Amino acid sequence: MKRARILLADDHRIVAEGLRGLLEPEFDLVGIVEDGRALLAAAEELRPDVIVADISMPLLNGIDAVRQIKRKDENIMVVFLTMHPDVTYAASAFDAGAAGYVLKHSAPSELITAIRSVLMGKTYITPLLAGDLMLFYKEKRHMRSDTARNLTPRQKEVLQLHAEGRSTKEIASLLGISTRTVEFHKYRMMQELGLGNSTELIHFAVRNGIITL
Repeated sequence: MKRARILLADDHRIVAEGLRGLLEPEFDLVGIVEDGRALLAAAEELRPDVIVADISMPLLNGIDAVRQIKRKDENIMVVFLTMHPDVTYAASAFDAGAAGYVLKHSAPSELITAIRSVLMGKTYITPLLAGDLMLFYKEKRHMRSDTARNLTPRQKEVLQLHAEGRSTKEIASLLGISTRTVEFHKYRMMQELGLGNSTELIHFAVRNGIITL
């Protein structure tokens, strides 16, 4: 029987190596990457059946990376394996197209169960958050839309890199755009969000899970 192809994304090398030992006996581990941009490239090149990804990664966070991946290939299944027990992160993960959400401190067997579930076309949410997630979605129907969702994918990329301390020149080089375009994106975000300076913009990124410090 053909084994499922798994791509792992986690910027903590020790964690990634531990997961390698867990996954390889059960699946075909086709690659390990350490940042969101490497995940985009590896997903396109390796075409895994399932991506197991962390949320907090440098250059591009896992949620925004998965959102881009799912636009190109909706057949790739995604399980987030993260330290974040906050239900808002879980909701953002599923909104981005994930099929599973597992906490890192859960039993290793839970990750295997989650992967098997998504391969069968099911959704898996760690039992610790299942009830809270249902309540979150019920309450959200009565709330206004999150301002973070009004940002474009490019604006989110610029915002994450800016919040990581990258200079305008570095951001322009990484994204293949001009420095003037980078500054324009920052200006538009501050204008649209009603923020006064770059520090407030970074605080917004942290509050909305675009980056974690």
